[in-house]
Amino acid sequence: MATIKAMVVDDSAVVRQVISGVLSRDKSIQVVAVADPIFAMKRMEMDWPDVIVLDVEMPRMDGITFLKKIMSERPTPVVICSSLTVKGAETTMQALAAGAVAIVTKPTMGIRNFLLDASDDLVEAVKAASRANVRNLRPAAQMRAEFAERTLPPATALRETTEHVVAIGTSTGGTQALELILSALPRVSPGIVVVQHMPEKFTAAFSQRLDDICQIEVKEAQDNDRILPGRALIAPGGKQMTIKRSGALYYVDVRSGPPVNRHCPSVDVLFRSVAKFAGSNAMGIIMTGMGDDGARGLLEMHEAGARTLAQDEETCVVFGMPKEAIKLGAADRVLPLQSIAGEILGRKPR
Repeated sequence: MATIKAMVVDDSAVVRQVISGVLSRDKSIQVVAVADPIFAMKRMEMDWPDVIVLDVEMPRMDGITFLKKIMSERPTPVVICSSLTVKGAETTMQALAAGAVAIVTKPTMGIRNFLLDASDDLVEAVKAASRANVRNLRPAAQMRAEFAERTLPPATALRETTEHVVAIGTSTGGTQALELILSALPRVSPGIVVVQHMPEKFTAAFSQRLDDICQIEVKEAQDNDRILPGRALIAPGGKQMTIKRSGALYYVDVRSGPPVNRHCPSVDVLFRSVAKFAGSNAMGIIMTGMGDDGARGLLEMHEAGARTLAQDEETCVVFGMPKEAIKLGAADRVLPLQSIAGEILGRKPR
């Protein structure tokens, strides 16, 4: 395996030291740490990194400005290192929209112990970022403009019943993929439930951002929220989300639970519940992300009669989760990202 050259850009000496130490323990990662974006720019002129771990709140040049600059000059996988605050979450959403691929959280205090406890997640995020297809790392607004030029099929999927369920699972690169799909849907769309691997507190800001730009309602799911046409429910970070049925109506069950496949929320947890309670009245979609979370759950949906889709390799940022689902025979069809919104609207569950 080729060595991953990782650059840590943070104005805190403690954070640089801890992140560098955690990453350097993995023999496949070579770390360079710099104080702020100004120094980073100078260093990158001599040796461009494979992955950048970036703080978004810094003096001299903030992380968003730095991120936009490198994405316009030479798109590079960026992992955002953000504080667990409302302000940090909002700034991180700007970073994801600008092309960042993943989030690593840090608290305002106790940074050393926290990062050491989360060392596996940090290494995993950098490795996932290193596998990113840089051709697909573009600002979300630019990608939405390209999507807007496409004509979607008429929304005929709701004529027989309004109680269809579309379940979507995604991880690395998924924030932009979800933005593109959900913003393309009209108000007359099936009810949607989503697991996007994302830390606690960030899913609320992510849901709000999507709600602001989409015709459909997008919200962070709360326990007993009903799955309705024209609504997408995003699983909260740190909670597991499943669906349940009461008569002909579907609801979500949101509660604390252990990680599954190292994730909470887990795509497999959601998909398995959809297979059990919605069966052939559902559609399952697995998209860009590292690992195999959701692959087995999508197979269960397929075996229960649901229509199942996987995003293709060319349009994925990381072709991990879809690849594993395809290997299992879980996907009825493998489609590019730009075709998925049309499938949601134009195809009835089989």
